[in-house]
Amino acid sequence: MIVVRDLTKVYPDLQQGEIQAVKGLSFQAEPGEVYGLLGPNGAGKTTVLRIISTMLKPTGGQVTVNGFDVVEQSYDVRRNIGFVSNNTGGYDRMTAVEMVEFFGRLYGLSEERLQERIEIVFDQLQMNGFRERLGGKMSTGMGQKVSIARAIIHDPPVLVFDEATVGLDVLVARSLIETIGEFQDQGKCIIFSTHHMREVERLCERVAIMYEGAMLAEGNVKELSEIHAQDDLEDLFFDLISNYDRKKESQAISTEEMDA
Repeated sequence: MIVVRDLTKVYPDLQQGEIQAVKGLSFQAEPGEVYGLLGPNGAGKTTVLRIISTMLKPTGGQVTVNGFDVVEQSYDVRRNIGFVSNNTGGYDRMTAVEMVEFFGRLYGLSEERLQERIEIVFDQLQMNGFRERLGGKMSTGMGQKVSIARAIIHDPPVLVFDEATVGLDVLVARSLIETIGEFQDQGKCIIFSTHHMREVERLCERVAIMYEGAMLAEGNVKELSEIHAQDDLEDLFFDLISNYDRKKESQAISTEEMDA
């Protein structure tokens, strides 16, 4: 459903010449799966997800979503994907239902299909109690539900959640996690980006652990724990990063000694 092969992304930088935000990343996510993209802030997770969602173009490699190339067939990719982040902007003077209707029309849904989907989505996300509330008067949790609703109004087979629980209180975050589980039961392919280990342990069977644009490990969470002799995912995460930093430091010292 989502196939990422040798993905790289390089940004120009006035001081360093260039910054390699993603370094040869490869993974694959399947229908009915919540695939975790785990890493600290600045690891490159958001860059990867924006490339998958056609918001950024890759420097190298290839990404396909439901068989469509993100560069050559970006329009088809956008019709097959829904994107939710922790900072999706809303419209203060539009109601919840007006915002969702607006995005449904952008996706080209007929009025009959749009109204049908609105009833389904508002019931599923328990939004009927504030469907006529203006965006400027919504709580954070309500706003996040609107963000999810407008991302799924066209019923895409692929969903991307980029740090979607950041800034939410415990109850709202828990509700979002449960909703993602429901999407998985519907057979959707889901990419879930986070730096919270417990969310990954609850939702994801497979993960990619990223750091400084590189993939440190990828695979089944249980198998990774056995391979690296760590029962706790958080301990595994920190060990991988520490080993990476030590190796990087050792290589830098060797380079300096050779130059000397």
